[in-house]
Amino acid sequence: MKRQDSVTVRVPGSTSNCGSGFDTLGLALRIYNRLTVTRLAESKAPVSAEDGDAPARAMVEAAAAAFFQKTGRVPFGFSYRIAGDVPAARGLGSSGAVRAGLVAGLNALAGAGLSARQIIELVTALEGHPDNAAAAVLGGFCVSRTSPVNGAYLDCVRIAVPPELAFVVVSPHVEIHTRESRGALPRTLPYFDAVKSINAASFLVAAFATREFRKLRHAVADFMHEPYRLPGIPGGRPAIDAGIAAGALTGWLSGSGSSVLCVCEEPAAAVVRRAMESALKDAGVGCDGSWSLAADNDGLAVE
Repeated sequence: MKRQDSVTVRVPGSTSNCGSGFDTLGLALRIYNRLTVTRLAESKAPVSAEDGDAPARAMVEAAAAAFFQKTGRVPFGFSYRIAGDVPAARGLGSSGAVRAGLVAGLNALAGAGLSARQIIELVTALEGHPDNAAAAVLGGFCVSRTSPVNGAYLDCVRIAVPPELAFVVVSPHVEIHTRESRGALPRTLPYFDAVKSINAASFLVAAFATREFRKLRHAVADFMHEPYRLPGIPGGRPAIDAGIAAGALTGWLSGSGSSVLCVCEEPAAAVVRRAMESALKDAGVGCDGSWSLAADNDGLAVE
């Protein structure tokens, strides 16, 4: 069999946390990046195929090192190209998509045979949490389980999401890097804030599992991270509130932001989107992008 020297991996973006499901819940969306990985004959280091940014290169280098260490394969040089629509530093799973796409691409080129679970394990170790990693690889609405000892990925329950739901996203003109945003989080939480968050997260998962989506109305009430992150995103809370007032079922801060998201029935998506965009404008905040997206139920694909 002829050795494969180039591969392109399509990876969906994702929204994570989904309210109170901090570092646990992730939902893949139909917005994609494609990462092309090409084996090089001479170079031993990753080489960007274009003028790439430093953070992406650092992620690629770390993911490649982790891949070769995990698989025991002899490292080889490669070039990579990242193209697509998942914006960086906007809470839509860009880093998870890059890492998962790179690992899957190297897996195909090296013939290492890593399973989807093993790819998620590796990406989770790089990300520090499995929410975006599981959604990027598996698609759908993913409820991940991690080790209470060291946080390692253990398993996932994946729920397919029908096209009747729309996920309306607006991205305020603010860059939020996950590592930096974690600095806004408190070291401890009031006991009953934790209880209220568990209640909200459990109810949201049950609504997705049973497809009783109308029960999502006003279902997200987070006390884990949104109270500490949303105030740093101008227009974020008004945009969520405007989307709900326009007919959305519920809404949340996507990942660590800056994007915010509302869930609605598909026929209401256009009205909800306009309301969220208007709320940002009224708050004097620029909008870097807005999308009305269906869920992606396919996950990562080697093309």
